[in-house]
Amino acid sequence: MANVLIIDDDQMLNEALSYQLSMLGHEVAYELTMDEGFKKAFDGLFDVVFLDVRLPDGNGLDILPMIQAVRSSPEVIIMTGSGDPDGAELAIKSGAWDYIEKPSSFDVMILPLVRALQYREIKMNKKPMIALKREGIIGNSPQMKTCLDYVAQAASNDANVLISGETGTGKELLAWAIHHNSQRSEGSFVVVDCAALTETLVESMLFGYQKGAYTGAEKAHDGLIKQADNGTLFLDEVGELPFSIQKSFLRVLQERRFRPLGGKNEVESNFRLLAATNRNLDQMVEQGQFRSDLLFRLRSLNIEVPPLRDHKEDITELAMNHLTIFCKRYGIGTRGFSPEFLEALLLYDWPGNVRELFNTLDRALAAAGDDCTLFMRHLPTNMRVKITQAAIGKKNESMEEQFDGATGNLPLFQDFRKEAVSNIERQYLKNLMLSSGHNIKNACQISGLSQSRLYELLKKYEIHGS
Repeated sequence: MANVLIIDDDQMLNEALSYQLSMLGHEVAYELTMDEGFKKAFDGLFDVVFLDVRLPDGNGLDILPMIQAVRSSPEVIIMTGSGDPDGAELAIKSGAWDYIEKPSSFDVMILPLVRALQYREIKMNKKPMIALKREGIIGNSPQMKTCLDYVAQAASNDANVLISGETGTGKELLAWAIHHNSQRSEGSFVVVDCAALTETLVESMLFGYQKGAYTGAEKAHDGLIKQADNGTLFLDEVGELPFSIQKSFLRVLQERRFRPLGGKNEVESNFRLLAATNRNLDQMVEQGQFRSDLLFRLRSLNIEVPPLRDHKEDITELAMNHLTIFCKRYGIGTRGFSPEFLEALLLYDWPGNVRELFNTLDRALAAAGDDCTLFMRHLPTNMRVKITQAAIGKKNESMEEQFDGATGNLPLFQDFRKEAVSNIERQYLKNLMLSSGHNIKNACQISGLSQSRLYELLKKYEIHGS
């Protein structure tokens, strides 16, 4: 039937649930810790994983994205012994299939499994999706893959889509990808910057006007809604749409008809609507700042773009890609990153997200001048201070973890030193090959190593060059 993994520290629950599931014909395995559970999920081919939240070695929600990213892409059912609304929200937003409380009857626990397996069967039988055109969208982390899955889903139909996320996360790029991969890709992609709409001009900009509609209207003009006919209308920062116009726009969404200023007849526009916001629209509804009926219309599908701090594994690829584009645009020679520079990028939290990362790289390139390699000193001073503080804090935590507890568990100093040096060398070489674009000649120039010595180290740590 199906392969099921249970990750829970309750031995009795594991054995009882395993028995019930095996009686239904499923193959079942279980682990008692988060670490062992993830290893089992990584090595196996499971269809569904039951994942406890409170485990001896951490919070199960922390490994939810990693479990979803293993080769079998299992559906994950979260289990918890204490109701936690925030935890439930995080689990569902992270892509969990369901969230159930313990203790529950086996029927309650098995029903989500049945539904998840039905869903997987339908998904497996679907025709393969056409390769997504993702110009400008960089990253292959589990979070970004989930985003792109939603983009592909949105591109396959004409439903309204609301894209939520912090400033600088790339919401407009996702909107463009939806349009570019949809049946409307030959039509116009019309961007409306709602934050720039003023109360006096909003109607004329959206709906257009007829000649003589007001002083200065010397000829008729199509509004942005009409310009998006047979294409896509993208409302950027829709939370800034003036409240006075929200009712009128709601009618446009419902009827796809409107009357230009000064016009006698209504005009039709067959547009597809995408919207983006960095604000909490539900909260704005509660405060009377946004119409609930308009929000319902906007959010037929919802895509949440993760902040950069939640998918830092994409930073190196983002930085390398931006560097290549920058050098090509301005006709300058190839530039590389020192390992310390890349490490610094990974230590920073990026409150301004991808936009801040790109701006920082531009500033670093300007500061580097003719230097072929970017070093940490090329970063802005305030950022270097924060990065250094973060590095010190991380080092202190690491030391506390290693030496906390009974001294009888400490390794021999020689063994400890050997392992520490090996780890540092391995990480340096990985960063070196990324920074040099996996080019041996460039790597030798950056590191000062001879070619023979570099090959020797790459072979030792099983790191591939070119």
